[in-house]
Amino acid sequence: MTAEDAASSLPSKRGSSALQLGPRKKASTSDPLVSHGRHFGRTVFALCNYPSLLTNGILRLEQLEDIPLEDLSAEERREHRVFEQLLDSYPGLLERLKDGSEEEILHVGELIGKGAAGARGDDTKTLKSAVLDWISPRGEAIQPPLHRNSKIDRGFNHELTGSLLCPAGLDWNDPRIKENLRSGEMLVCGDQWPIFVYANHAYDSEDPWCGLLRSRLLVYAYKHVFTSPSSVDREPKATRSGNARLHGMNSVTIASLAYIATQVRFALSSSSVFSRTDTTTDSETFYHSLLDLLEDPEECKEVDELLTWWNRQVFPASSAAKRAISANSALSKIRQRRIALKQATNTNVASS
Repeated sequence: MTAEDAASSLPSKRGSSALQLGPRKKASTSDPLVSHGRHFGRTVFALCNYPSLLTNGILRLEQLEDIPLEDLSAEERREHRVFEQLLDSYPGLLERLKDGSEEEILHVGELIGKGAAGARGDDTKTLKSAVLDWISPRGEAIQPPLHRNSKIDRGFNHELTGSLLCPAGLDWNDPRIKENLRSGEMLVCGDQWPIFVYANHAYDSEDPWCGLLRSRLLVYAYKHVFTSPSSVDREPKATRSGNARLHGMNSVTIASLAYIATQVRFALSSSSVFSRTDTTTDSETFYHSLLDLLEDPEECKEVDELLTWWNRQVFPASSAAKRAISANSALSKIRQRRIALKQATNTNVASS
């Protein structure tokens, strides 16, 4: 399918950035795109206006006939990457968009968006209760108690959730900082990451990558959403396949890490409704800030190491959980011998 073909039926104008949540609309028709949207939102891009994503993307295909992708803004380049990932992940979608009217394109976007919003709502609901089990002190009850169906006492209002949400680099045990966070005098922006995203809740200002996104809490939440709630205890008991298996997922994605961290952060907060206009949780900024780091080519070494670590936690049997070959294994010896033979052959060729 060429860009010329794709541009044969285009809406009249492009809207605003699609990588922001738009107003929620109901898509009543049952369609496989709804199920696809559930997985796509969790693993590729969560907080997205899908009708705008499709409209902008098709228009941009025509625009890219005349200019290189590099000439677009960073926001437009990211949006187009998400658009292309959506096309690649659903065979026949580009043809459906090309052959459809503007109304059909918007309808397809609403179906995908319905799935993504539904999954996000389901995860928000189940994590609200589950997170309390994971943060409870071993063998003890949370004091004072936190209610499973109400979040009013969470966030900085409670000692335990407050200590987990405290921005890395700040000392929750400092009475002045604690009071300023609780009163709202000290506002926490979405790009001020909470300490719970770090392994053992320990932050090293000299090496801020150390332990980042490797906390036990995040691993529990990831397994809860993607493999099954029972897999959190490493004893799978679910009779139905988890979300990852249902969608053929066998490795962790960058966006799925940002998604889970955003969900856990919201579950610990005192906010009751996940909203893009909620300046208290600032969830969209938090989600985007994690993606900004994890998608930065300059950070690829650390990101690759992070993804390998995660695949070992969640998908240990997958090839993505690549482990170093044991030094004294037969496989290691075979590889070493092959390298030596190649080097000897290259030396002989060069000298002849």
